[in-house]
Amino acid sequence: MPPRPAAPVSAIAIAIAAATPPSCTLAIKTIPNAPRSAVCGWLGDALKVKVHAPPVEGRATAALCEFLADELGLPRRAVTVLRGDLSRQKVLRFDGLTLADLKSRLKL
Repeated sequence: MPPRPAAPVSAIAIAIAAATPPSCTLAIKTIPNAPRSAVCGWLGDALKVKVHAPPVEGRATAALCEFLADELGLPRRAVTVLRGDLSRQKVLRFDGLTLADLKSRLKL
């Protein structure tokens, strides 16, 4: 029996894209050591977020991811840092939401 021909690349790419859940990335300006955690609004293209945790040993970043996951109704593992782990300027990835869904859930 002759070997079966491989599927065209476009069919494989379409199957992978269909199986991938929606996600988006967003620039964040973090203000650590705030009296309470809160989403403040837009600062240019970035979302400004105040975080209660101090900027020591990545605690502010962990608190930011946890706070945004709670605000958006996502599991904690759905919010990950792509860039800026120890910086106030960060880029976060949100799995399971499109950018339009994210903005509507934040009501901004």
